[in-house]
Amino acid sequence: MKEYDLIHYPVPNPNPIEAIKFRIEQMGMSEVELSEILGSRSRKSEVLSGKRKLTLSMIRKLHEQLSISAAVLIQDY
Repeated sequence: MKEYDLIHYPVPNPNPIEAIKFRIEQMGMSEVELSEILGSRSRKSEVLSGKRKLTLSMIRKLHEQLSISAAVLIQDY
């Protein structure tokens, strides 16, 4: 039954920004800690607001430190 559901009703990957927000909340991280991962407070704000796209370097750090799938992070948004 589970295989049937996966084939016929696939669950789409979440939006990269929503995945980041969900994960930091889930881990109990502060936005200051996220700023350290992304490089600065202003960069964090720009990324979370959608004004700045994730760079390859940011994607790598988020994947390593927050265990968010790289496939989720590299999607267009």
